[in-house]
Amino acid sequence: MKEIIKTTVSYHGRTVGSLLLSPDWKRCVFGYDKSWIAEGFSLSPLELPLQDGLFYADEYFLNGCFAVFEDSMPDGYGLYLLDRMLRADGLSLRELTLLQRLSLIGSAGMGALEYQPASLPVEPVSILEDTDFDDLQAKALEIFSEKNEADASFLYYNSHNSGGARPKAVVRRKDGSNWIVKFRHVYDPEDIGLTEYKHMKVAELCGIKVARPALVKGKYFACQRFDIEDGVRLHTVTAAALMKTDFRAQTADYTNLLALTGYLTQDPAQVEQMFRLMVFNIVSLNKDDHAKNFSFIYREQEGWQLAPAYDLTYSPEGTRGEHSTSVFFNSNPGLEDVLRAGTGIRIPRKRGLEIVEEIQSVCSDRLPRIQRLI
Repeated sequence: MKEIIKTTVSYHGRTVGSLLLSPDWKRCVFGYDKSWIAEGFSLSPLELPLQDGLFYADEYFLNGCFAVFEDSMPDGYGLYLLDRMLRADGLSLRELTLLQRLSLIGSAGMGALEYQPASLPVEPVSILEDTDFDDLQAKALEIFSEKNEADASFLYYNSHNSGGARPKAVVRRKDGSNWIVKFRHVYDPEDIGLTEYKHMKVAELCGIKVARPALVKGKYFACQRFDIEDGVRLHTVTAAALMKTDFRAQTADYTNLLALTGYLTQDPAQVEQMFRLMVFNIVSLNKDDHAKNFSFIYREQEGWQLAPAYDLTYSPEGTRGEHSTSVFFNSNPGLEDVLRAGTGIRIPRKRGLEIVEEIQSVCSDRLPRIQRLI
């Protein structure tokens, strides 16, 4: 693969800054463009504040990459397919430099950041809504079962570097809207799509703003992409990247997420949204609530806002039966943990208790199994 010594990061055609490798090739170095400092915004306020000078990534974290740029890389399913594609050409992800890895994303990632030069020859094109989804599901299962190598690149291009463990495809509907459709993994139950759809609809009834859900052919869960509005891509960053935490290590705490929401948005209503999301995940037994399953969107007129909720489903196993995100380091939190987290971010105990009662009541009437806090 061609050696890359410099990567330009851009946003809607404007140069944000440049990424280079340190002399020892162990970490990235980033600097904002002077014109971006004058007219732009911080890509990640805690990691890359908007200021002149060079930033050096931590060589012992995320393989020396900045978290906000690592966020553009696929994980789980997408990373698996990408590695299969590279191996077919005699390459390996581990052999690539950080800049070469980002060049594989180019302009095809989630959110609005683009990386040049781009290494892949073409940008993925969204498949249309009349696609044979059963065929895509079959191809994905064959890849995971290592029965077929030929479709890896086809599936990768259509996943648009989306994260998560389950197979996905990006779909453009006839009305121009963009959606992500999820498929079963080999270990998933047959009704996993229906289960996620039900959980998302129940979350809506609990007062949580969610990514618009749909059920395709009665079995494939889909949600509208919130990083695209009216055809315009929005700068979107996960909480894991904003807090510089490795979501796989499960070190995030809801108290941090609540504080981050308050710091970025300065909006009590959005802090309450995060509180509701915390309560819903606990009550609905969604223990796959790691830090990459929460995102924030930056709009140049409104600033930072909490993104709609996504990846809400029944996941009672978690890791060793625990939530990926704890509350005061308790990975199976109780009522007092939840209420204390609320009061710590200026949600009065009485108001917190009302929200818990409301969400538990809605969930108990509509979900087969819940975790009761009261």
